Amino acid sequence: MKHTEAKTQRQEKEKKQSNKQISKSVLFALLVIIVLYFLYIIFLLVKEPTDVFRVEESKLYSEESRVGYVIRNEVVVQGNNYKNGIEQIKSEGEKAAKNEVIFRYYSKNEENLKSQIAELDAKIQETMAKQTDSYLPDIKLIEGQIDKEIEKINKITDISKITEYEKQITQLIEKKAKIVGEKSPSGSYIEQLNKQRAQLEKELNEGAETIKAPKSGILSYKVDGLENVLTPENFSALNKEYLENLNLKTGKLIATSDEAGKIIDNFEAYIATISNTGESKQAKVGDKIKIRLSNNVEINAEIVYTAQENEEETLLILKINKEIEELLNYRKISFDLIWWSYTGLRVPNQSIVEENNLHYVIRNRAGYLSKILVNVEKQNDKYAIISNYTSDELKELGYTSQQITNMRNISIYDEIVLKPDLSKVK
Repeated sequence: MKHTEAKTQRQEKEKKQSNKQISKSVLFALLVIIVLYFLYIIFLLVKEPTDVFRVEESKLYSEESRVGYVIRNEVVVQGNNYKNGIEQIKSEGEKAAKNEVIFRYYSKNEENLKSQIAELDAKIQETMAKQTDSYLPDIKLIEGQIDKEIEKINKITDISKITEYEKQITQLIEKKAKIVGEKSPSGSYIEQLNKQRAQLEKELNEGAETIKAPKSGILSYKVDGLENVLTPENFSALNKEYLENLNLKTGKLIATSDEAGKIIDNFEAYIATISNTGESKQAKVGDKIKIRLSNNVEINAEIVYTAQENEEETLLILKINKEIEELLNYRKISFDLIWWSYTGLRVPNQSIVEENNLHYVIRNRAGYLSKILVNVEKQNDKYAIISNYTSDELKELGYTSQQITNMRNISIYDEIVLKPDLSKVK
């Protein structure tokens, strides 16, 4: 009995040991297979490396960098006394209404006359300060008004407003002097000073010349002599040789004139440029495009004139109606001409393959490759914007409802294979 039990226990123990050995052998075999599999994958990657690209949402451009000549509707304004120098009443870049005073020319002896007037004012003020008669309340009232006008001047920078307040102050000073001159014991002396002052002011005003805006628009003192050369009236006279012979430097600032100003149309301006791209050859009057200025602002533009220079180059005239003030300082600029821009899923051109007039990309998910049909929306020399076909579009291509249901789509952040080989994808 005891012998039988011992035998049974020994057999069970041997069986357990045998099972353990089998489990170890199976586990070892599995580990070997996994290691061999990974070694095989690494071998394939080394033998035929696969580059991938992560799909991203982005904007795609078809653009070119160009230089352009700025053409404006502008009228030069110059008076008879232009050699005397300008006093700006309205500042550079300000908008002016028709017939509004925009600047004045100094008179010939302006500095000397102003100096004499200032001396007389000092004498008048000194004489009036000594008066303490019964008319003092009237004087105090006027002095209070003068202080208010001076306070206004200290709070503004607008030259036209400052000029207006200075004129009011002068009138109040004259009024004050008249009161003292009529009522004070020293009135005859003050009256004599006032007459001298009036005569000097008359000479000053007669010698000065004020200039008004001939039309409404933007005032600029950036006068370069090309205002009557580059105009919207003579597009047909423009060509590459004509523009280059102007000998203008790109980005050079136009100097401020001390002899003249000009009024510029603030609603539209033009840019003339020469392009040698395929898009320029196909461009038509009325086409809408965009341009990007040096301040990185993109604005709409319209092609209003084209002319073929030669087999390679085309003259384009672009009309813009924004950022006109930004171009006041320049006659020749650098800018980007944007033929089109498109937003969507961006992929490299080398990731797209064509088969039977259809386009595909190969998606890579954890080593599993899928051939996915895509619609190429827009394409430049490096990248393309792709999208998935709609159900209606797939039906038009001949796909069945079942095929459409099983159709795989491409999404943002998917990884796709560069330079794919369709023969290796099921």
